[in-house]
Amino acid sequence: MSTILVVDDDRATREGVALALGESYTVLTAADAEQALAALTNHEVDLVLTDLRMPGRDGLSLLREIIAAHPALPVILLSAYGSVESAVEAMKDGAYDFLTKPVNLDHLELVCRRALRQKTLERQNARLRTQLAGQSALARLIGSSEAMAQVRERIEQAAPTPATVLIQGPSGTGKELVARAIHALSPRAQGPFVAVHCAALAPSLLESELFGHVKGAFTGANEERKGRFELADGGTLFLDEISEIDLATQVKLLRVLETRTVEPVGSAEARPVNIRLVAATNRNLRAWVDAGKFREDLYFRLNVIDVTLPPLSARGGDLAQLCDAFVREFNPLLGRSILGIDAGAMALLERYAWPGNVRELRNTIERMMVLAKGDRLTAEDVPENIRENRAPAAAPEALSAAAPPPPAPAEPDEAALIRRALAEHKGNRTAAAKALGIPLRTLYRRLKAYGLD
Repeated sequence: MSTILVVDDDRATREGVALALGESYTVLTAADAEQALAALTNHEVDLVLTDLRMPGRDGLSLLREIIAAHPALPVILLSAYGSVESAVEAMKDGAYDFLTKPVNLDHLELVCRRALRQKTLERQNARLRTQLAGQSALARLIGSSEAMAQVRERIEQAAPTPATVLIQGPSGTGKELVARAIHALSPRAQGPFVAVHCAALAPSLLESELFGHVKGAFTGANEERKGRFELADGGTLFLDEISEIDLATQVKLLRVLETRTVEPVGSAEARPVNIRLVAATNRNLRAWVDAGKFREDLYFRLNVIDVTLPPLSARGGDLAQLCDAFVREFNPLLGRSILGIDAGAMALLERYAWPGNVRELRNTIERMMVLAKGDRLTAEDVPENIRENRAPAAAPEALSAAAPPPPAPAEPDEAALIRRALAEHKGNRTAAAKALGIPLRTLYRRLKAYGLD
């Protein structure tokens, strides 16, 4: 049953209206704007009927405050002093309707029924738009491989919950796309999605960016500024490359997650925030914890639900689908009419390791389309570095079992690649593994197998 709030300083009027509507609706009453706002805080209200002339704040003032805080809540104004000017002002400020007293109760009930029906339709439309946006966001995660099916399943499981999500995977695999899909499929979809790329900001700037600052907090702070936590209030905050946050900021981030409040730089005031946090990293965050570079307590706070994105080399069969999608995407953007990719070019693309993953593939297709001379992409359009590197650099076990892997390089060649990578990075095995496009643990196995450790 819908709930209607009747606001009028005249007791007889509000009780009379409440009695007339009480058979069909739950009716709450308030004698002034303060009582009305308190009722809206404590109850789920579907419609407000308010008198125009009241002591203290009048009906127009109350209308503006309600519209600011509850834009979808319909408000009908009642007045014994009805005028064209008052009606026009009320409608401009967002009133659903304006009725003059004495009110015809049958007409009032009809107007209330229409307002509530419109609110129901708007709510259904908003829900439908949210569902469509969520499905659209999920559809952008292209690929029918088993690895991507598991990613989509995890997204659909995590999205409806308020749980914090940690997305891990190599650079270029689409971590922000996953974060946006989680937001679009969540109950917060109508709220803001705010992304922060932590690696792009120095520690001192990152703290202010996340938590905000007050005027005079530091040199150059000429005015108060809200941080990303406050800007994301009611929605989702996405922290990309969270492993790059320094330890001091990690402590403050942990406190925010524990208290759900933020303290702007230069202020001792704790401000409540209502956000859903999604974090991402291209590192093995557990290993980062073991190395003392990331707080374990923060790691456990972040890793409530984990989503691990596979490298492109582990997504057997997805490359052709991705290429087709990128061709369709870039045709209108580049003013081209490319029909597709011929078999020779596709064979070269499939042999390449794609260390930059989907991002590298997307950039490659765009470049090929810009330079292509015909209406199909051919082997001549494939960049030279990809034509020359016909054997993948990634370890064979990283490839999906859904498709046969390309021929693995002979052991001496792989051992030589590893030696060269170690030499180039002065023995730094983490850097060498990254350069080779393989996990660190795989590098250790290779070193042992080739007697290089």
